[in-house]
This record gives sequence, C-alpha cells and structure tokens, in this order.
Amino acid sequence: MKPITSKDAKLGFIGIGYMGRPIAQRLLQAGFSLAAHDRNRTKAEELVRYGGVVAESIAELASGCDVLLSCLPSDEAVLGVHLGARGALASMRPGSLVIEMSTVSPEIARQVAEQGSHHGIHVLDVTISGSTPLAEQGALVLFGGGEQACFEAAESIFHSIAREFFYLGPSGSGATMKLVVNTLLGIGMQAIAEAVALGEKAGLERNQLLSVLSQTAVVAPAHVGKLQRAMNGDFTPQFPLRLMNKDFGLILSLAAAVRAGVPATEAAFEVNARRLDEGKEEDFSAVILQMEGQERLPSVEESDFETSRREQAI
Repeated sequence: MKPITSKDAKLGFIGIGYMGRPIAQRLLQAGFSLAAHDRNRTKAEELVRYGGVVAESIAELASGCDVLLSCLPSDEAVLGVHLGARGALASMRPGSLVIEMSTVSPEIARQVAEQGSHHGIHVLDVTISGSTPLAEQGALVLFGGGEQACFEAAESIFHSIAREFFYLGPSGSGATMKLVVNTLLGIGMQAIAEAVALGEKAGLERNQLLSVLSQTAVVAPAHVGKLQRAMNGDFTPQFPLRLMNKDFGLILSLAAAVRAGVPATEAAFEVNARRLDEGKEEDFSAVILQMEGQERLPSVEESDFETSRREQAI
C-alpha cells in the first residue's frame, strides 16, 4: 500500500462522539478531506465548520472514501457498522483501508479484519490511549494491529492525531494492548478513590489531600488531571463511567479466555458497576464519590479477630 497523504486521500469517519469529534477535527485541520456520519446527524454537522461534509448513510460514506476510520462505543456497534449488505465493508472499494479505533474485544477486531479480507479491504485495529483533552491537542497514544505495511502507510494520519503510535502485531494486537492499558487505568483510578476516602476519613482535608496526591510520583499522568477536577467537584465525562464499565467487561472476558488471574480488576469493576447504577452520565473518576460515601464493613475474619481480642483483654 502506498503512503496515505492529505493531498490525495479521502477520509470517512463514523462515530462523532467524545473521542471521534476531536480526532476528526484534527484530521480536517491537518488538511485531510473528510466526510462524517453519525446516527445523531447533529454531531456530524459539528464538523462542517472545519471543512467536513456529512454523509447520509454508512454506505454513502464508505463508497466515497479511501480510508474509513470509526470510533464506536461497543462490539455490537462495530459489527453493525462494518458487516452486512449495507455495511461499510460491502460498500468500500477493494484496496481501501479501514482504521478501526473503537475499544473492542480482540476477537471482534480479528473478525472485522477477516471479513474485510473477503471484500479486498485492509483492516487495522488502532486503539486509543488518552482523554478528550489529549485528543484535542493531537497528543494521543495509539496501538496498532494488522498488516504492518498498512500501518506504516497510514502514518500521516497517526501523526495528525497522536504524539506516539506503536505497531504491536497481527490483527487483534491493538485491541489487546488497549485492554492491557485500560486495566491499569481502571485499577489505578480505584486505588486513588480508596486512598482519598481513607485520607478523608482519617481526618485529612479533602482538597489538600487531592492536591498533594497529584504531586506524588505514584499517581500516573492519566490520573493527575482527575484529581484537579475532583477538587472542583467536576465529574463531567471525559471518559464516561459507562465506557470504563464496558471495558472492564472486555478485560474480564479476555482474562477468562486466556486464564489470567485479575482479582484487583474484578474488585474495581464491582465499585465501578455500583457507581454506574446511580444512572448518571459521569466521568469514570466518579468512583471517588462512590468510595467517599461507602462505609467499610468488617469481614468475618476481622469480626472473629476483634471478638477474640476482646475476650483475651477480659
């Protein structure tokens, strides 16, 4: 595949959501010709001011582009977009390229790639690490799976939206790496939530606690901004809680499939799910609020220990 350039490549973009919108905007600002489609037409229309055009259907978008990017919320959404008689793969010209940026299971990434090959379409799974602000800055990190030659041909696209991008291996590798990364993201946020709740209940002033934590080496860069927003009581979604919940499910499914023990992930998932039951559209850092309001009950073993200790004291 020859290198893709902004001068001769027509891009299509499906899924103008939290991450899709700033990514598509960056591509337009880099000089790419781009048409967009979203189930909510209003979201696609937001790109018109930057030079984008709106496609009325997936088939219309796919048939008119050389490279199709998609950023969708679930496995089901990805399959719905790409497969079927009116799906993207059936509508694209042979030799075209799909860059699937959604966080999906490795199995789904491989399935889309396999179906693409039947139509003569190249498919990469290029997943994203980074928040909405990083997407706006073009400072994402990308993980790629699929044909290496296709990945290298698309580097002009990656340069427009990311500060780093890595080729990991065959189809499904990008999806796998994203789940590995989000394992740390989700567990790390839960660890911070527990530490904050512990410090507050032990008498530390909340905002000072959050401020000091943000200056320590133990808090990852991806979480530092969350502490500042928590100080301001701002839990509006940059990475929605529901998407972290979905990713936890993918991680646990992958862990079960490869027989990997992930007890910390299982515990973090439970707290995430309880917060999600509140029914609010919040950032995944809202698990801080969940832990702040949660009373810890002693385990059976601890209760037995306390009873034994009191008896000995008597």
